[in-house]
This record gives sequence, C-alpha cells and structure tokens, in this order.
Amino acid sequence: MSMKLGVILGSIRDIRRGNRVAQWLMPQLEAFEAFETELLDLRDYPLPFFDENDSPEGHNGDYANGIGRKWSAKIKEKDAYIIIAPEYNHGTSAVLKNALDWLYDEWNRKPVTFISYSPNAVGGVRGVEQLRQNVIELQMAPLREAIHITYVLDTLTEDGKLLQGHYDERLVKLMEELDWWSAALKAARENKK
Repeated sequence: MSMKLGVILGSIRDIRRGNRVAQWLMPQLEAFEAFETELLDLRDYPLPFFDENDSPEGHNGDYANGIGRKWSAKIKEKDAYIIIAPEYNHGTSAVLKNALDWLYDEWNRKPVTFISYSPNAVGGVRGVEQLRQNVIELQMAPLREAIHITYVLDTLTEDGKLLQGHYDERLVKLMEELDWWSAALKAARENKK
C-alpha cells in the first residue's frame, strides 16, 4: 500500500535554516518505499492570516481564497506529514501555525511527526511541544518519535550534508513508526467510508 507523505517546510524567511534540514531529509526519504514523498514549501502557499467567514471545520475545501483551496487540496491528498519546524521565541513560526489553522477536515485522522531545529542546544523542542497541542485539536495523531536538531549551523551544511550527530539513525526509527501509523490510519479511514 503506497502512502502519500507531505513534508511541510515551516519557515519562509530568506535565511531560513529549514532549507538545510530539507536538503538532508528529502534524499533520505527516497529509501522508504512505502511512501510517495513531496516537499510542501510554505513559500509556495502564501496564505494570508486566516480570514474566512466560517471556521475551517466543515469547509471541505470550499474556501473563498484561491490559495486556501490549493492548500486544502494538497493537504487532503496526503496520508501523513513530517513538519520541519523552526523555533521562534520558544514557539513555532507564525506562518506554520497559520497554515495549520487554515484547515481542519483535511488534517483529521492522519499521523504527523516533527523534525525541529534551532541554532542552540534546545533543537526546537519547545516549538514542537506547542505544535503537538495544535495538531491534537486538529484530530491528528502526533508521533512520540521526533528529531530535534541542535546547533543546526554546526550540524548541517547549506546543502544538507550531516556534519555531526546520530540524526540518520534517528530518522530510520522515526520512519518505522510513521509507516506503522500511516498504514493503520489509512486503513481505518478507508474502512470508515
């Protein structure tokens, strides 16, 4: 059973360090044959702050905003997600939180995990703790397994070469868990139809 994995790059800054993470991650994901993987760069979905008249719950993709409709269609087609998450001021980026808030049904009953990063020893863990609360409210299943990349500038080169750390090994464990949860939840969603 092939599953569709969306990797969401959660920063749009010109000097975002998430590019390093994506450059490291995307080639490695090719080894996990259970997934068809696509990078979803939030730069390609310039959503305004959520301003629809109704709550996202129950919209079913029927948004007034064209970018909102495009984002909805892309998220709806995926079975699982990895969010590449920066940490700004002990939290996540506003653009990432807004991208989550734009949708509801499209996220439901799908697994999500996080690869966070920061230029210090924290590795983005505080931002991920906030995101876990957000995705639970969206009826997603956040995995226990996550990767928190510390000292990202010393850990990954601009082209994604890993300089230090056991992140390659951590990714294997993370993907094993994501595979199990993705297959289980996809089967349950299809059985419910």
